[in-house]
Formats: sequence, structure tokens, C-alpha cells
Amino acid sequence: MTITSRQNRPLTRNPAAAGFTLIELMVVIVILGILATLIVPNIMDTPDEAKQAKAKVDMTALETALKMYKLHTGAYPTTEQGLEALVSPPETASGNWKEGGYLEKSRVPLDPWGNDYLYLSPGVNGSFDITSYGADGVPGGDGKNKDINNWEIE
Repeated sequence: MTITSRQNRPLTRNPAAAGFTLIELMVVIVILGILATLIVPNIMDTPDEAKQAKAKVDMTALETALKMYKLHTGAYPTTEQGLEALVSPPETASGNWKEGGYLEKSRVPLDPWGNDYLYLSPGVNGSFDITSYGADGVPGGDGKNKDINNWEIE
């Protein structure tokens, strides 16, 4: 009886078992296409929502800083003094302006789209109004271009 090892056998390939068929590849491509149409739109909206959320957080921080400013000086900064009064003492500030300012990073943040926050004091909707015009930087708009106002934040 002769025993041969597997290494001595000639290699033969079964053509039906080699690789993927065209139909299998097409099924995979269709499945990936369906997943892409369902998932990509959800992922694409996330950056805009994150920027809007950051603007709301910034406004809340600015509101807190403005309240601390009023506590020390007796009044909110005027529209002319603007939000800069939170980081450097205005010439017309009364009371005890806090050394080092009222914002953590010693600078007024820009909105997430790189624009200045608009500040109005006295405000139309309260003691002061803070507004970001959204992605387009102009008043009005929907979706990512929607204005964000401090008096609308819950």
C-alpha cells in the first residue's frame, strides 16, 4: 500500500468554488447602496445640529457672564460696550469690574460659524438679547440657517 502525502497531490481547482459570482457581487453592492441611502442623511445633519447646540451653550455661558457683570457693576453692558465688556473693563463701567473678566478664556467667543454674536442691551425680548444668525450669517432662515436667540433657549 502506497501512502502519498497531500503535498504530492496535484493542485486542482473547482471553478465553481473560486471567488464570487457576479450575482453575489451585485447583491452586496445593492445592500451597501440601501444602507448608504438610509444612514448617510442621518450622519450629514449631525454637524449642523452640533453647531446649533454649541451656539446655545455659548449663549447660556454669555448670559451667566452678563449676570455676574451686572452683579459687580450694577448694570448690564450697553449695546455700545458690547460683549467685549466681559473681557476688558469698559471706560464707562461703574462699580467693581471683576479683575480678569467674566469669561473663562478671556475672549468673547465667535458663534460656531465664525461670526460675532449680536448683543443688544436693553433688549427687545428682555434685559438683553443675544443672537446668532446661523450658518448663512443673515437674519431669518430655516434648518442650519435658522437664527438662534437667547430668549428662545429652553
